[in-house]
Amino acid sequence: MTFCYPPAPMPLHEKKVVAVLPAYNAERTLVATYDDIPKDWVDEILLVDDVSRDKTVELARTLPIRVVVHPKNRGYGGNQKTCYRTAMDEMGGEIMVMVHPDHQYDPKIIPQLVEPLLRGDSDAVFGSRMLGGRPIEGGMPKWKYFGNLFLTGIENAIFYIFLSEYHSGFRAYSKRYLDAVNFEANSDDFVFDTEIIAQGVAKGMRIREVPISTRYFDEASQIGFWRSVRYGLEILKTMVLYKMHKKRIWSHPIFRDRPATAIKTATA
Repeated sequence: MTFCYPPAPMPLHEKKVVAVLPAYNAERTLVATYDDIPKDWVDEILLVDDVSRDKTVELARTLPIRVVVHPKNRGYGGNQKTCYRTAMDEMGGEIMVMVHPDHQYDPKIIPQLVEPLLRGDSDAVFGSRMLGGRPIEGGMPKWKYFGNLFLTGIENAIFYIFLSEYHSGFRAYSKRYLDAVNFEANSDDFVFDTEIIAQGVAKGMRIREVPISTRYFDEASQIGFWRSVRYGLEILKTMVLYKMHKKRIWSHPIFRDRPATAIKTATA
């Protein structure tokens, strides 16, 4: 089920920018998130609802945005798959910036995420809480902070690149990046965020970071300790799969090219 307003007649910039909002129970924070999105940097806004139990959909349909509703819950990664495919194939998006509608990340940073992609200086830009100041003082739990540092160190060692953080949900991708990776093969869970980075690194995509800050409050969505432990183990598994792919021992489906039929369908 979809609902949309007519798209802008011309992109605001040389490349069309679509803000994608993967939503689940975001009724309390959606309007604040929407209000903070700099409209002079975003051509269209897409919200994909993952079967919210509150009035997220009803509220979203009062805003001048496109709304897609999943018939059944697909998870955080599954939501992103719908976001990116809809933004590119149906809306003509050339730069997709993910904005969590729980208002945990500040949408006013969108210009900093988008600018390097507009210039062609990079293929993806990630917001980094580690570059953005003092995440613990901002409310990040200490166990999450140190776990983030530990996993980031391992990921840097495996990927042979340096990022200050791999686990922020505030990101912008170019169409070139998303077309190059088989993101449909990724998990429907939270580890999607790590898998799509591993895919991009394997394809030689250029990634850069910009500093961001994060709000931690009751309405902001976040996973608990034990789910975070499982998430960490899934990240380590992804690192093993990446290493096996690079060593040409075995390539997991996430590192294989999309089937020709899928590419033909996406470009038809």
